[in-house]
Amino acid sequence: MTKAIRCAVLGLGRLGYWHAENVASKIRGAVLTKVIDPIEERAAEVARLLQVDAYGTDPKEAFEDDDIDAVIIVTPTSTHGEMLEQAARSGKHIFVEKPITQTVAEADRVIAAVEEANVLCQVGFMRRFDPAYAEAQRRIAQGDIGQPLYFKAVSRDGNVPHEAFIATSGGIFLDVAIHDYDIARFLMNEDVTSVQATGNILLESNQFMQKHGDVDQGLTSLTFASGAAGEVETMRIAPYGYDIRAEIVGTEGVLQVGSMRQHDVTIFKNNTTSYDLIQDFPTKFQHAYEIEMQQFIDSLLQGSPVKCDVYDGKKALQIAEAATASFKEQRRIQL
Repeated sequence: MTKAIRCAVLGLGRLGYWHAENVASKIRGAVLTKVIDPIEERAAEVARLLQVDAYGTDPKEAFEDDDIDAVIIVTPTSTHGEMLEQAARSGKHIFVEKPITQTVAEADRVIAAVEEANVLCQVGFMRRFDPAYAEAQRRIAQGDIGQPLYFKAVSRDGNVPHEAFIATSGGIFLDVAIHDYDIARFLMNEDVTSVQATGNILLESNQFMQKHGDVDQGLTSLTFASGAAGEVETMRIAPYGYDIRAEIVGTEGVLQVGSMRQHDVTIFKNNTTSYDLIQDFPTKFQHAYEIEMQQFIDSLLQGSPVKCDVYDGKKALQIAEAATASFKEQRRIQL
């Protein structure tokens, strides 16, 4: 493709709106042509705010529109499989927020549809595009810490979703830890071969999660193909901010990526030290969301492979599905 990529955004919640705003004003080579949301008032409001001429409530309006080149799917996870298959059959290129689908069986059907239609599909694991994580991957790949032996990731968030979200989210391992499973593969440059997961409800106020088979804190043990080990800590109960970090121990050193600091400013006063903490994921990964979308559009314009494809999406999903089963069955699961 050599012309601007005409895009439609499907799903206009908080993250969907950010993607729409980025495409409308920050992404080179892209044009926001249509926005879709099941709540008509929301679709109309976003269209007005972003000065988009067309809006609607039915995704088919985008799939059947010959003036749309690519769709950006930011709808609930439970809808991804059907949306992706319809988009592929309509010949649309696809950007889909993680996870690619809710089950591996659905992912297989999506992959078959994408391959048959010969369209590009990028999965939205934005951490891969964060400059710090991208630099970490480059340094590991060039051998700066020798052979990677151990991976450790921390994802702590104090934002507890409401019960209606928990009921359809797929659980903490699919909804949250899957980011760490993907970045583990990205940084270690190898696949995971076995998984064991445990979890607990640590806050009394979160007991409603038990009804949906979910927890507010989880731990996942990973084994990689080389024999390297990994651990992923996941929680929804951090009272102090949004804490995302990773560490890789190698034969010749250790690499740490991620920081809690919002600004590189430290105040020393009256025997105390303070600095601002990052409070949410938009603050932490604002630029990563822009970079991943720019690279998706660049891939379409250049006819080059996307940087995080359906196979990456499926492999992260396999780990998340295995972790969920491991947690429920209390056993290690081989992949």
